[in-house]
Amino acid sequence: MKQGLAAGIAASGGLGFNGGKAFADATNISGSKITLAAKPSPITLELAKTVVMVVDMQNDFGSKGGMFDRAGIDISIFQRVVPSISKVLAAARSADVKIVYVKMGFLPDLSDMGAPDSPNWVKHHEVGAGKVVRAPNGAESRILVRDTWNTEILDELRPQPSDITVYKHRYSGFFQTDLDDRLKRLGTRSIIFTGCTTSVCLESTLRDAMFLDYSPVLLADCSAERIGCNLPRSNHEATLAVIEDSFGWTSTSEEFVKTLQVTAKVSG
Repeated sequence: MKQGLAAGIAASGGLGFNGGKAFADATNISGSKITLAAKPSPITLELAKTVVMVVDMQNDFGSKGGMFDRAGIDISIFQRVVPSISKVLAAARSADVKIVYVKMGFLPDLSDMGAPDSPNWVKHHEVGAGKVVRAPNGAESRILVRDTWNTEILDELRPQPSDITVYKHRYSGFFQTDLDDRLKRLGTRSIIFTGCTTSVCLESTLRDAMFLDYSPVLLADCSAERIGCNLPRSNHEATLAVIEDSFGWTSTSEEFVKTLQVTAKVSG
């Protein structure tokens, strides 16, 4: 499997994506199924059993005045993927594909953050979890606390009433949440992943999805990672390689949207 990955990287000139040329040929299937061009191979998705998941695209990570911005982290990394995610959500809604938002947010008393000496508590305390701040409109808010401006989804990606939203208090959206139960009630078999950060919360959730026997597909241009972003090869690229080798598939927003549109024309 590793040899196959190495050959694929060599053949495509790295892990970059350039439209459909980086993928094996894919053929649309009429009706409720599509075959999505992906790495390491095309994957067939039954739309009624597929969801698009948006991980942590919230103000604390992608907005001026949020946690990352206050910590001096360049939030343009995350803002750049918003247009691609927006296109994916629009296409998914047009095809009646369910949308699921997963947000990082602790209870107001921080009781779900862990013991004070736990890695989860220490890491999030360092970045100000629970701290009282002012939202851009002047209202009181709190870093990484539920039901505040900080944990709201970015305006450009705002959920609609029919969408599902799940709070998490660890990097994975499946840990001690009802996400798995809710997906199973929908009959979900495949998950299209978008969001941030690629190698932390998104990858943690994707790995757990694979462990729970979902078929995960990460849209590479719909995810972003700050760690290693200034290096010749980033953690974002490392996560893509790991997913393609061991955990699922990668594709792009262009391929996903194009496939849905062509399928709609064939079905119509």
